[in-house]
Amino acid sequence: MNRKPISKAKSATPNQQIETFLAKFSPELKAQAKRILTRMRKRLPNATEIVYDNYNALAFGFGPSERASEAILSIALYPKWVSLFFLQGVGLPDPGKRLQGSGNVVRHIRLAGPDTLDEPEISALIDEALRHAKVSLDPGARRKLIIKSVSAKQRPRRPEAKRK
Repeated sequence: MNRKPISKAKSATPNQQIETFLAKFSPELKAQAKRILTRMRKRLPNATEIVYDNYNALAFGFGPSERASEAILSIALYPKWVSLFFLQGVGLPDPGKRLQGSGNVVRHIRLAGPDTLDEPEISALIDEALRHAKVSLDPGARRKLIIKSVSAKQRPRRPEAKRK
């Protein structure tokens, strides 16, 4: 696998590392992602946030611990959009049919912007995901931020320029 674990001896703080990861994206997508992450962090102040700068995307998982298998929600940045993933999304009540995907576990929504998180249907889906999580968030926990891995090889983070 082309992942190298982040050394705790690195001089950059996790927040500085995130800024470096975000700098790879277009200014517009970076700004949108920062606003989305701010809203998610405000909504989930007791979550452990695990960050993966993977081959395909920059992903921020939110869950009760640093175990990826327990993550409940995640925000993933791609070159042209940001998605909200429901990592235990199969079976969530979705009367508005907003969830996308056909896998055995995960569902997602492509976010038009930070305000999408406040739409009643999306907010209800987030509430349901938290209620139905295999392992619940500890209401007394404090937010933790952990950089889990950075892939040595990555797809470009900005959309390709149109060819003439």
